[in-house]
Amino acid sequence: MIRTLAKQIGEFKWIAIISPLFMIGEVIFEMIIPVLMGQIVDRGIYGRDLSFIGTTGLKMVIVALCGLCCGMLGAYTRAKASAGLGRNLRKAMFDNVQTFSFANIDRFSTSGLITRMTTDVTNIQNAFQMLLAMAVRAPGSMIVAMCMSFYLSARLAGIYLVAVIFLAIVLFIITKTTTKYFKQVFEKYDALNESVQENVTAIRVVKSYVREEHEISKFDRAAENICRMFISAEKRVVTIAPLMSATVYTCILLISWIGAHMIIGVGGGSTLTTGELMSLLTYCMNILMSLMMVSIIFVMLTMSEASARRIVEVIEEKSTIGNPADPVMEVADGSIVFDHVMFSYREGSGEPVLKDICLSIRPGESIGIIGGTGSAKSSLVNLISRLYDVTDGRVLVGGVDVRDYDMEVLRNQVAVVLQKNVLFSGTIYENLRWGDPDATDEECRRACRLACADEFIEKLPEQYDTRIEQGGSNVSGGQKQRLCIARALLKKPKILILDDSTSAVDTATDEKIRRAFAEEIPETTRLIIAQRVASVENCDRIIVMEDGQVCGFGTHSELLENNTIYREVYESQTGGDRDFDEKG
Repeated sequence: MIRTLAKQIGEFKWIAIISPLFMIGEVIFEMIIPVLMGQIVDRGIYGRDLSFIGTTGLKMVIVALCGLCCGMLGAYTRAKASAGLGRNLRKAMFDNVQTFSFANIDRFSTSGLITRMTTDVTNIQNAFQMLLAMAVRAPGSMIVAMCMSFYLSARLAGIYLVAVIFLAIVLFIITKTTTKYFKQVFEKYDALNESVQENVTAIRVVKSYVREEHEISKFDRAAENICRMFISAEKRVVTIAPLMSATVYTCILLISWIGAHMIIGVGGGSTLTTGELMSLLTYCMNILMSLMMVSIIFVMLTMSEASARRIVEVIEEKSTIGNPADPVMEVADGSIVFDHVMFSYREGSGEPVLKDICLSIRPGESIGIIGGTGSAKSSLVNLISRLYDVTDGRVLVGGVDVRDYDMEVLRNQVAVVLQKNVLFSGTIYENLRWGDPDATDEECRRACRLACADEFIEKLPEQYDTRIEQGGSNVSGGQKQRLCIARALLKKPKILILDDSTSAVDTATDEKIRRAFAEEIPETTRLIIAQRVASVENCDRIIVMEDGQVCGFGTHSELLENNTIYREVYESQTGGDRDFDEKG
């Protein structure tokens, strides 16, 4: 895990290395100042030597300025290194997510990925910055201060040693008990983000069903869970401050009491000067505050450990689908063969979604696919563009197993318009050119004519330069579907899959789209998934699916004659046996 995170420091590695060096310089300069202060008291004030006070005071100013410069440079390099790590972590996760197959994506929820790229990365970024600041400063300051204390008075320095050991044991116990709470709290962020995401995405549904109070209560529960977990952890962490204060003041009292006796020489000659006592008191604060910093580091690392594991989980996730060693770089035609295909979303567990599918589709054919909800129609076509890999059997496109193709080549020749149509923020032209970045304006308009999208685009004030809001929220469902079909057509694919993508358009428009396809792109193999028989009855052949199996494959008239399921669907949609008699 640490190695994976360390790799993401990347080009900021040297800045991250330099930053602690500046911190060491700052600590050294800070430790010199108490010694100079002690000398001013002992030799300058008690010795009434004004020139020594002036000279030493000047040295203190120079040392303080040097410490300030080191501190500023350290702060700058820390900020740059930690921000760079945060940027690289987000980029590494996002880049890897782009390589995921649908099977990989199914493992991570949308809210979980958002939490990882926001809250979790921020935790790691803050912990890394704290580590660069304190991991060197706190131990370095404590060691140097302890050494200087023993140099001035080994007897009094022993008090520090006892205090440090006591606090170290207490801090270890506290941080150990808080770890489990911080591990749980960041998992609760997923539920919180999910609540927000669902509410914002479906705000129209929420308002139409007057479910605002329900959504508020759901959000409140998620927020309350996080609050409760943080309180449980913080109740233990806050005990550090009073313990530190009690220890610091006890040390100051003991040093002052024993030091005073040593200065006035109770029971013997004086063994300590006033200036040395002042220096020791200063070092007391440095040592104990350094220990406080160490405790903060432990808390930050404890909080970030869960975040680190969640981030590394995404970065190290390997796509279940990859390119072969020597991929085929050209798709010959749009022919499709399913050769005894079996498919499960989770290999080795549960009932197969597709069971022994055997189909052969010729290039340029128009194929309708119809079946009830859950009959695995979408699962079938997802195998063609290799969004998933088959569990058993083969899917051939252009006579070649889809697993032998370069994935980019295959997917450029298989255009898919999914059930959930997605548009991106930008103009209509910009959305259309997702299909072909180099498409001309005329090519975009032609694709829109084929998809019957020109009918509403040309009525808009800015026509093709009209801006589409995120998710296509400012266009209707039918308009969104037609734009997505036009976008797919711009790829000039050998295979076009329409996954129930005309469900939101009226029957007349659906008919015009299908007629345009037949006339304008006859060489493209077309697979049309639909709920309406009217959308597929003019296809060359129709696949009837039920429970993950092909229970019928033929022309409209053949299926009406021989397939009970298709005939029942047809009759339920067209009004009964009379229509069947006329058509059949």
